[in-house]
Amino acid sequence: MDKNAAHERNADQAAYWNGPAGRLWTDRQALQDRLLAPVSAVLFERAAIVGGEHVLDIGCGCGDTTLAIAKLVGSKGRALGLDLSAVMLARARERAPPGASIDFVEADATTYPFEPAGSDLLFSRFGVMFFAEPKHSFANMRKGLKRGGRVAFVCWREPRQNPWVLVPLQAATRHVPRLPEMGPDDPGPFAFASQERVRRILAEAGFAKIELAAVDLALDIAVGGGLEAAVHSAVEIGPASRALQGQPAELVAAARESIREALAPFQKGKSVALGGAVWLVTARNP
Repeated sequence: MDKNAAHERNADQAAYWNGPAGRLWTDRQALQDRLLAPVSAVLFERAAIVGGEHVLDIGCGCGDTTLAIAKLVGSKGRALGLDLSAVMLARARERAPPGASIDFVEADATTYPFEPAGSDLLFSRFGVMFFAEPKHSFANMRKGLKRGGRVAFVCWREPRQNPWVLVPLQAATRHVPRLPEMGPDDPGPFAFASQERVRRILAEAGFAKIELAAVDLALDIAVGGGLEAAVHSAVEIGPASRALQGQPAELVAAARESIREALAPFQKGKSVALGGAVWLVTARNP
């Protein structure tokens, strides 16, 4: 078996992120990095990375956070970016400067043979909510941490606490059917919304000193491009876009207009900022 192959229960995620979704995120890489910059800032502050450390960046995507990690750890440290998406990793490798302390690996963190006790920090910006069996995934990742090694990741809280997602979605579903209900344990962006579930998963995987801090942020979904850019973003990526996928053109057009009306009150100049709610999660490998 290929040591980098996805676990069989994560195969659908591998297919998803290597298909149109991965290509779309790659095409939007610069915009997504700017959109998520406020999230990255609070996560890096909490992670407190220092020179010389070895850091695992899980679900690194197009490499934004891994590149930042490499700068912080310097030539004596190392950043390993791990992701299921070959297309997103190709962009990450393109962005890496020559001689940078970075490796990018296409692999599933559930099965990847991490160097035993080789890293100081397990880090992730929205990359750990997609595992079918997260307890086993985190247990495997813990093998790659030194004794006393740190965990720092960020995940979304409940959808109702995230207007940047909910407002466009509610506007879209005035015209098209609602998305199927997700089970509380189903992999997806909001799979770690429950702090009790996150604590249980990490504890069962062997981590200690588990802490979750609720952080509220403003996310400019226009990324400085004005109202039309915000509308385009909403219909191109995220839950509203999934609800509109495959719908007749006239319904999509009507939904776009409703999304525009719903977002207009949040416009200030070229920004359309809505609330984003995350958990900032830290833990230790005992």
